[in-house]
Amino acid sequence: MEMDGVRNIVASLSIPGMPEWTGLLLLCLGLLCAAAFLLMPFSVFGVKARLEALEVQLDEIQGELREMALRLQEPALSRRPAASTEEWAEPPTRGLPAMTAPRESRITPPVPPPAAWPEAGQPRRAEPRLDWPRQK
Repeated sequence: MEMDGVRNIVASLSIPGMPEWTGLLLLCLGLLCAAAFLLMPFSVFGVKARLEALEVQLDEIQGELREMALRLQEPALSRRPAASTEEWAEPPTRGLPAMTAPRESRITPPVPPPAAWPEAGQPRRAEPRLDWPRQK
């Protein structure tokens, strides 16, 4: 009698045109995926870490905005430009033509020697010597 109940469930889950067990298999796979999704914490997906990183960035931005707002509220007279100990070179004027500027000499690479071809009497390739090494 129990087998008839299982067969009825399998028959009700069967997909037309497919074997009878495919519907039951799809149901089991769906339940397994749903259970895995419900049992898995969000920190596994990395959502928690990303949210914490965004929160830190927002805190830094808000702190910078507060500092900028406090600077703007200060009177203009109290702000003085910082004395620079470095001396700055004046930028070149745009009215001068490019020809007056000294040109750097260009370094040219050395020219390789021409290819050396063996003369007509010499063999093009060296054959191994059969009497080498010479024995005394």
